[in-house]
Amino acid sequence: MADEMFAFGKNWKSFVARHMTPDQIAEAEISLREFLKCDNLAGKTFVDVGCGSGMFSLAAHRLGASKVVSFDVDADSTECCRMLREDAGAPDNWTVLSGSALDDGFIAGLGKYDIVYSWGVLHHTGNVWKAIENAARLVNENGLFYIAIYNRAVGWAIHPDGRIGPSSFWAVEKKIYSSLPAFAQNIIDYALMTLLILIYLITFKNPIRKIKDHNRLRGMSWRIDIKDWLGGYPYQPATADEVSDFVRELGFTLENLKSNAGLLNNEFLFRKNQLAKL
Repeated sequence: MADEMFAFGKNWKSFVARHMTPDQIAEAEISLREFLKCDNLAGKTFVDVGCGSGMFSLAAHRLGASKVVSFDVDADSTECCRMLREDAGAPDNWTVLSGSALDDGFIAGLGKYDIVYSWGVLHHTGNVWKAIENAARLVNENGLFYIAIYNRAVGWAIHPDGRIGPSSFWAVEKKIYSSLPAFAQNIIDYALMTLLILIYLITFKNPIRKIKDHNRLRGMSWRIDIKDWLGGYPYQPATADEVSDFVRELGFTLENLKSNAGLLNNEFLFRKNQLAKL
């Protein structure tokens, strides 16, 4: 599995070095505040499970979290996150670690947090249900569990998000793409970007505006997200009902849900019950 895994961290290094701007960091803060339904994170402890670029750990720190812990299994991702921490003044209340959501011992040693955040990560571990359960173990009593998991779609329809086909097709595509050398991946990337720009033009949409609008989605980058989507292996999508039912069985109540009928992430905000199993 390790040989087939997409190089997420290398993609995030490109994002941090070439694409991330103060405006995008601000968008990340806004997305956290809006989905968590709060003005700030003052006095809250926060763990970023699969921190990727580290931008949302930085956002949590800037929003006043009393403690931030970031970890990722990918060395390039933890390097990105450490760079952002250094740029923020190397605060003592922000720790960056190397570790896996599938490592029971590592998870047991992390403690509990008021907010456990894992956006678009757990379905890439190779064991999505174990990853969700382990991440849920980090939540304090009455704490919040904010995760995003790719939706599982069937059929060859054009989905509302513009993507085409079933999740089963993309699982094969992602495995093949991730096994290719970097130059071949880049050829595919630029071919798809060219096709998308042509589609924007023939449908009378401004490509510059479309790309800028995408950059306002959680502060992400159009270019980086294209590579992340084409790669993104392992890939284990699940329906919103499957995830909701699974996490409820762990002793949580669903407080917020943003779902879709296509291939994008469903976003979930759960609260841990006082008598939860975990």
